[in-house]
Amino acid sequence: MTSIPVADKRPHATGRPGKAGGPDRRPGGGGARHRPRLARVVVALLLAGYAAVSVYPFLWMVSAAFKDQLEVVGGGHLIPRNPTFDTLIDTWNKLHFFDFFLNSLLVTLYTVVLTLVVYAAAGYAFAVLRFPGRTFLSRLFVSLLFVPGVTVMLPIVLLENELGILGTHWGLVLPFVNGGAPLSILLMTGAFGAVPAELRDSARVDGATEFRIFLNIYLPLAQPALITVALLTAIPTWNEYLLTRVSLTDRSTFTLPLGLQTLAAENVPHYNNLMAGALIVVIPVVLLFLCLQRYFVNGLVGAVKG
Repeated sequence: MTSIPVADKRPHATGRPGKAGGPDRRPGGGGARHRPRLARVVVALLLAGYAAVSVYPFLWMVSAAFKDQLEVVGGGHLIPRNPTFDTLIDTWNKLHFFDFFLNSLLVTLYTVVLTLVVYAAAGYAFAVLRFPGRTFLSRLFVSLLFVPGVTVMLPIVLLENELGILGTHWGLVLPFVNGGAPLSILLMTGAFGAVPAELRDSARVDGATEFRIFLNIYLPLAQPALITVALLTAIPTWNEYLLTRVSLTDRSTFTLPLGLQTLAAENVPHYNNLMAGALIVVIPVVLLFLCLQRYFVNGLVGAVKG
């Protein structure tokens, strides 16, 4: 008996579009794969150009701090031909920058410590405790993010004058702490809200007080958020000029931004000294951010997730 061959119904490479094993001959099929790559290249080039434009003034400031006045005025080259530390030393000594530095350090330190103490407790209350008006108060603080600080400048000055703290460092610290409330509470509430509630319940069963739970459980777990709040408080406080200019009149209380302003107010400004003063102001902030950058990013991510 002769066997009848059965037709092979398996798909073959026919070369037609859409068939298995056949080449993709659809119009634009290859170009579609290259579009995301081209878009990434364009975005990378745009970001690189923006970074170069943003970084160049900073590099010019650093360069001018190591030049003399004649070289700064006479040339636009970025790299100093005769680099010298004399400009930095002269600026530091001539303006008594150590006094300004110490004043800025004290104001920033007091502001950061008070901000962490007050708003860590507030964030814990909003995230963990239950009390009447909790949601309303939380939203009220967040809404203050949209209030420009300059709009409350005059009331602050008038209030400080009545309290007798106008022109003192406490007249700077207290408004700075108050101004950091919205963002600090938002970050701390998110960080504490991400902590599992079971940890608090277990501690309560073991007889721990609310303060001990806050101190021994929640604060250590929220360390990245605490460092983030500290950085976001320290940097604007260190660089603050407007309120210090309005409030402080005694040179012995001046902070670094006011000391830098005295350089710019000279009849014949020496730009090398001005750039050296700006570098002195910027260096502590840059070093602080570089040292705590990892915690800063983790704190922001944790707060957003919370």
